[in-house]
Amino acid sequence: MTDLVVVGAGGFGREVLDVAYACGLTDCVVVDDAPSADNIERLGRMGARHLGTIDDWLTADIRAPYLIGVGHPTTRSKIAQRIGGRASAATLVHPSATIGRATILGAGSVVCAGAALSNNVELGRHVHVNPNATIGHDTVLGDMVSVNPGAVVSGACTVDTGVLLGAGSVVLQDVVVGRFATVGAAACVVRDVPPRAVVKGVPAR
Repeated sequence: MTDLVVVGAGGFGREVLDVAYACGLTDCVVVDDAPSADNIERLGRMGARHLGTIDDWLTADIRAPYLIGVGHPTTRSKIAQRIGGRASAATLVHPSATIGRATILGAGSVVCAGAALSNNVELGRHVHVNPNATIGHDTVLGDMVSVNPGAVVSGACTVDTGVLLGAGSVVLQDVVVGRFATVGAAACVVRDVPPRAVVKGVPAR
């Protein structure tokens, strides 16, 4: 019996597989409309198989929950809309991650190895918290947010829908990052970021 369907054969799809295996979900399949030959081979090395396209999965009799293993928030959002209510999203937390009290994890969210979420944190739907990222107390991450490896979000921040926080970036206390904004790798965000803006540097501009 299939434990989990992972949508996406690329890098973050395989990160999701690592989390699934660490959680004891050993029978996982991957769906991808156009996987590269390299990614098919990498899946094989991990003991996972490519089932076929998203439509192949949705028309098959597979009742397992799913996770979207696609890093880019906009693409992930489109996939979630395409799936709609035809399958149930899982929520996975790697055993080495730490989760504070009164924290809420939305359906479809993935928290990778070494991540730390403080108390009273709220994650929306299909949020990705990559390895060794830190989310401070009382922070809200909207739907489809991606927090890349090593990023730090301080306390009482709002990171709105579809934001991408680059690897090693820092968002300081009480800051609001607007919808579908992008924060570059190693940037330090010291003030609010408008929706759809792209900021980088220290301080981020």
